[in-house]
Amino acid sequence: MRERQPCVYILASKRNGTLYIGVTSDLMGRVWEHKNDLVEGFTKKYGVHQLMYFEMLEDMASAIQREKELKKWNRDWKIQLIEKDNPEWRDLYDSLI
Repeated sequence: MRERQPCVYILASKRNGTLYIGVTSDLMGRVWEHKNDLVEGFTKKYGVHQLMYFEMLEDMASAIQREKELKKWNRDWKIQLIEKDNPEWRDLYDSLI
């Protein structure tokens, strides 16, 4: 069984494509659900399946707060955040497995 760790994550449809910000306590499981279109809504509709960025946080309250903060950011700031640690826009999901 995987250990649960609150985190916030950013998915993209492609490099500089459509972005989605979410929060979870099971990053690997949640991204797998997005990739397999098991999550109804935005990510399924727009094909947003690639994990570009994630931050692990102490508790779920902190993760939710960070998610709200990131959602208020403008697009350029979000892209800069991704490119700071992932300039190649690699899908980070494989690094979780």
